[in-house]
Amino acid sequence: MKYSGHKKHINRVFWVYLGAWGLSFFLFLWQLLQRGRTLTESANIFFTEVAPNKTFLILLHLLFALLFLLFLAFRYLQKVFKRSGAKPMFKRLGLYFVLPFTLLFAGVKTLVHVNTYEPVTFSWDERVMNSSGRAGNLYELDGMHRGISVFGWRNANEQAIADLLKTNAEWVAIIPFMYQENEGSLELRPDRKDDAFNRNDSLFITVINDLHGKDIQVHLKPHLWLGQGWRSDITLHTDTDWDTWFNSYRSQILHYAKMAQLTGVELFCIGTELRTSIKTQPEAWHTLIADIRKIYDGQLTYAANWHDEYEYVTFWQELDYIGIQAYFPLTKTRNPDLEIIQKGWQPHIETLSAFSEKHRTPILFTEVGYKSESSATIKPWEWGHALQVLIKKKSDRTQYLAYEALFSELWQQDWFAGVYIWEWNTRSKKESADTDLDFSPRFKPAENVIAKWFGRQSH
Repeated sequence: MKYSGHKKHINRVFWVYLGAWGLSFFLFLWQLLQRGRTLTESANIFFTEVAPNKTFLILLHLLFALLFLLFLAFRYLQKVFKRSGAKPMFKRLGLYFVLPFTLLFAGVKTLVHVNTYEPVTFSWDERVMNSSGRAGNLYELDGMHRGISVFGWRNANEQAIADLLKTNAEWVAIIPFMYQENEGSLELRPDRKDDAFNRNDSLFITVINDLHGKDIQVHLKPHLWLGQGWRSDITLHTDTDWDTWFNSYRSQILHYAKMAQLTGVELFCIGTELRTSIKTQPEAWHTLIADIRKIYDGQLTYAANWHDEYEYVTFWQELDYIGIQAYFPLTKTRNPDLEIIQKGWQPHIETLSAFSEKHRTPILFTEVGYKSESSATIKPWEWGHALQVLIKKKSDRTQYLAYEALFSELWQQDWFAGVYIWEWNTRSKKESADTDLDFSPRFKPAENVIAKWFGRQSH
C-alpha cells in the first residue's frame, strides 16, 4: 500500500511535468505558426533550438512548479469538499487562495503604476509625421540612411508598413536569424537543402518586395543567434576549428547575399558583432567580401560592436560603410537633461570623425537604440527583462531626449551616414506602451522625435 501511494504520487508529478512541456510546446508552436512557419519547421525549431536552451529550461521548471502548486491546491480543496462540504471549501478557497492572490495582484499593479508614472510634458507634433503613404526621397539629396530595424513581419504587411512610413523612415533593416548552439559550436545549424529558399526566406522576400513597392529601401542584415552565449565571444581553440566554423558561416551568408541580389536589396550586411572571428580570421573576411561581390552588386557594410571591435576590422575600405552598433555610454546619471546627453557624445564624435577620415569611409550606425527607462543613457546596450517594470523606473523622457541628442549632435556631421533605430515591432500595441520599458519607440514620444529628424534634410 505504501509503495502504491508513492507510485501514484510519482505518476501525478510526471503528468504535471509532461503538461508543462506540452503547454510550452503548443504556445511556442502557435507563435511560430502565426509567423508563417510550417508545423514541421516549428516543431524542428522547438526541439533543436529552444528545448536545449538553458533559459527556456529554467522557465519551464518555473512553469512546472506553478502548475504543480495549482494541482496540490486543487487536491486540497477537493479533500475539504469531500470531508466538510461546499461551504468550508469556499471559505478556505477565499481565505487561503483568493485573498493572497488578490493582495499580490493589487501590490504588483501598484508597483507598476508607481514605476511607470512620469509627468511627461511632451507635446506630440502631428505635423512632422508622414501622411503621404509612401517613403520620401531625402536619401537622394543627402545620402543619409533614415532606417529602422523592424520585426514581427507577416504575409500581409500593408498596415504595418503604413504605420512605419509615418516616422519618415526611408530604409528598413530586415533581420533573418542564423542559429548556432553555443560559443564553442563548430558549425551553424543547417536550415536549408541545396541552397533553396525555404518558407521563412519566402516571407522575407515577400516583405522586401512589399517595402520596395512603397519606395522603402532595404538593408538585409542577417544576425547569428546563439542558443547559449553571445556571438562576439565565439571561442574555438585551433585554426582547423575556426576554418570549419567560417566555412559554415560563409555558406549561410552567401545564401543571403543571393537573396539580396534576387530582390534588389540596396544594402547588405556581411556580419554582425563577430568580434573574435574578426580578430582571429582577417584574411577569411577579405576573401568572403570578394566572394559576395561576385554574387551581389549592391552596397556592403559590416556591423561591428562599438566596444573592442570596430577598431580591429581590417577591411573597412573594401566596404561602402563602416557599420557600428552604436550603444555608446553617454551619461553617468539617471534622468539626464538634454545638455548632459549632448555633452556625452562629444568624445565619441571626435574619435569617430578621425576614424572615418583614416579609412576614407563614412560611418553608418547599423544599430542605435535607447530603452524608455531612467538609466537608458548609462549603459544603452543592456537588455531588459519581463519583470524589469517591477524594479526599474520608466522614463519616456530619457528615451526621447536621448534621440534628440543623437540627432542634434550627429545629423550634420560630414562623416555620418545615418542610423538604424533599434527596434520596431509591428505587433506591438498602443495600450502596452504605457508599461513598456524596452527599446521600442513606437507609440512613445521618441517616435515623434525620430519622425521630426527623419523628415529633415541633413548636410
